[in-house]
Amino acid sequence: MLLLLGAGLAAANAKPFVSDVTLPGTGSERASALMTEKFPENRDMAMIAQAQVVVEAPPGTTLDEPENIFRVDSLIHSLRGLDGVAGPESIVNPLTTPTPGAQVNPDRTIAYFDVVYDKKFVDIDTESLSAFEAAIDQARATGLTVEAAGTLLNGQPPQQGASELLGFAVALVTMVVAFASVVAATLPIITALFGVAISIASITGATLLFELDSSALMTASMLGIAVAIDYSLFIVSRYRQELAATDDRGHAVGRATGTAGSAVVFAGLTVVIALAALSVVRIPMLTTMGLAAAVAVFVAVAAAISLLPALLGLFGRKVFALTVPRLHRGDEPDSIPSVGKRWAQVVAARPVPALVIAVLVLAVVALPVTNLQLGMNMTSGEQKKAVELIGQGFGEGVTGPLMVVVDGSGAQDPGASYNQIADTIGAMPNARTVTPPVLNADGTGALITVIPTGGPSSTETHDLLDEIRAIETSLAAESGTEIGVAGQTAVMADLSEALLQSLVPYLALVVVLAFLLLVLVFRSLLVPLTATLGFLLSVSATFGATVAIFQQGRFGLIADPGPIISILPVFLIGMVFGLAMDYQVFLVTRMREEYVHGPSTRQGARQAVIVGFQHGARVVTSAAIIMISVFAAFMLSPETMAKAMGFALAAAVFFDAVVVRMVVIPAAMVLLGEKAWYLPRWLDRLLPNIDIEGARLAHANPSQENEQRAELVSTGSGLRRVSVPTAAAGGRHRLLRRDRET
Repeated sequence: MLLLLGAGLAAANAKPFVSDVTLPGTGSERASALMTEKFPENRDMAMIAQAQVVVEAPPGTTLDEPENIFRVDSLIHSLRGLDGVAGPESIVNPLTTPTPGAQVNPDRTIAYFDVVYDKKFVDIDTESLSAFEAAIDQARATGLTVEAAGTLLNGQPPQQGASELLGFAVALVTMVVAFASVVAATLPIITALFGVAISIASITGATLLFELDSSALMTASMLGIAVAIDYSLFIVSRYRQELAATDDRGHAVGRATGTAGSAVVFAGLTVVIALAALSVVRIPMLTTMGLAAAVAVFVAVAAAISLLPALLGLFGRKVFALTVPRLHRGDEPDSIPSVGKRWAQVVAARPVPALVIAVLVLAVVALPVTNLQLGMNMTSGEQKKAVELIGQGFGEGVTGPLMVVVDGSGAQDPGASYNQIADTIGAMPNARTVTPPVLNADGTGALITVIPTGGPSSTETHDLLDEIRAIETSLAAESGTEIGVAGQTAVMADLSEALLQSLVPYLALVVVLAFLLLVLVFRSLLVPLTATLGFLLSVSATFGATVAIFQQGRFGLIADPGPIISILPVFLIGMVFGLAMDYQVFLVTRMREEYVHGPSTRQGARQAVIVGFQHGARVVTSAAIIMISVFAAFMLSPETMAKAMGFALAAAVFFDAVVVRMVVIPAAMVLLGEKAWYLPRWLDRLLPNIDIEGARLAHANPSQENEQRAELVSTGSGLRRVSVPTAAAGGRHRLLRRDRET
């Protein structure tokens, strides 16, 4: 509660999030530095709050009709009167006042104009934004279609709430079914609420020290909710099983935290490592997203092993109160057949067909990944409507111009060189419009705006960018100038290229990391190998499904399919890796626990798979349903990245938890038998024993200590075992052995 209070105070004074993408070492970054040098007045232009307002005439009319001109004039009058607008008189009606450039389309149905503020968009307060939106809404009420886009709208925190509430609601229903108790179902929710609130408030408060991208909050919220609920779910489930062996609730909490809690710590560690490893891609935006999500996972783990045991102590014997009739409690003896046990027996009876069918299904779903196209159209929400309207009236290229900056300080005739460069670019097939060069104060630099024929993410625009960069060297040699291509379109193109190049190396890093971590956990070579191959199947199927729906537009689920956001694949690999290892740890550690305590034979290994699956399937299935629901709920968000990320993660959890962990892994382990747990002796001696399953707690089995005052005397061995009462042993049972002679 103290942590939440401190984080809340920081969040209350936080600065707005930003949507700024930088990419060190690329052509666009060098061009931006050149622009800052030659046009210092434009240094902060990217940070200035501005909006591009687009108006469309009512159907069947044009903007030149007197009534529509009056409506636009009224809108401009309202915008001029807003506090903080820089140069109100510069906002003019393009229908009646000549403007530089075509700001009215040929059909005279769509027009646009700019509104510029005298402060940075990160300093725009809620009142200023509300006043701007009120002016827009007032114009809409007159019959005009009015939309806006720009940095003015970028500095506002992303809207949160609806997706999170829906995720929590589904999680509550799922856990009521899993525990057959309303009270037990609410404990993971309470723990998750604290954890998510602390992490989100902390990340929001961090804007006081750093400039954070708005996507950082979205990813932290999305992943934090899912893992916070799931980690608490695992511990509460194990706690209920421990209560079947002892009436000492404190002892049961300790064993649950020492077993399931240890697995939670390790599972959370794998997620944190995978997310933090995103920094190796060397893209600031991706690093911020990864570290923010890692903070959320770290807080979720901390809450699960500290706050949750405290809540179990507070609720005492009422933890499993308010039971729901006709629902299985989930702690029934192994002798009672459950759905999980029956499913495991079916898979174990026919492992080859189960394995082949599952792999074929995942392979078919993964086929569209061969057509993967990456883009970085980050426009989302209400701004997307404005961009689409401008593209409809003036061509998509207007929404993504290329800014060519020229350094002519070394040219003999700078003016002629600038015109030569503009003419050369204008002759390129994918250049629609090239503006005359705009010179700086001393004439040593020029800025040329190039309007492509295609949109910012189109192949035509990327080809045009490559063509301009291809002539940089030759132009420099001919005219003695240095040129670069800056602007958001160039930055996004460079970002897509960098992410595509880093995709395979990062995937290889994650695969190697997964294998090494699982060798450490399971003390086996084949189990980690099957788990890693299963992870690759999950990732491939997830990419295939995402490409099919979001890029190819199959099933009509997306109104405007297009290239997959470049940042999604790399980030998805990190998150899916963490989630896949979670399910592997929680499901297979119980199988290993059963195998270690049973016969080391093929039949013993098969039985360990069935019993371990029986104990782990219910909680893993519940966790998967919760995660799928939480992630899928983010598809309700207006943010393009949130939609794609929510779907991809929901699909990844389904493929990994339902298909891979419930079919592929059990079938493979049954086929491998006792060989699945083989580990060379030399490697066994080298590896540290981290005891994820809590095997060291086996000697403290509370079932051997139920009778506090029982005194057992062995007449044959000469050993006497005495159980000391709880009060005399400091709240713990103690087993004493004394030799008769001693």
